[in-house]
Amino acid sequence: MMKKREFVTLFILLLAPLLLAACGGQRNSVVSHGGPVRDYVSLVDNLRADGATIVPTGTASQPFFTPQGQLITVNGQGVQVFEFANTAVADAVAETVSADGSSVGTTMMTWVATPHFYKAGKLIVLYVGDDSYVLSILEEVLGPQFAGR
Repeated sequence: MMKKREFVTLFILLLAPLLLAACGGQRNSVVSHGGPVRDYVSLVDNLRADGATIVPTGTASQPFFTPQGQLITVNGQGVQVFEFANTAVADAVAETVSADGSSVGTTMMTWVATPHFYKAGKLIVLYVGDDSYVLSILEEVLGPQFAGR
């Protein structure tokens, strides 16, 4: 019959490699839920998986979008992310954005830089700027902009 001490030693020897394998590498690797962008979490996951540095920096609001958005930086550039109740609502709101991004519904906008509107799932993402890396990675993850210049 196995003694208690031998049992504990055997248990540790058998269990330790499994625990190390399960935990090993998690500290420094990107953990992504995978799949297409559907919501805020999957957007951040996909951007990080593609090599972007993402930092959540607070909230964003625009007079023409009902939900309060999340503000993130993508490699230091501010990007506004608005998550709607579902895809149908986001699609309906996207239809109100003019092709050049100068108006949304009845609100006329004067932008400090070039506006770029993207849509995926229940998200509308707004980037106001001209950084080529940010434009490239947003298009890679979200598809081509649906409005803007």
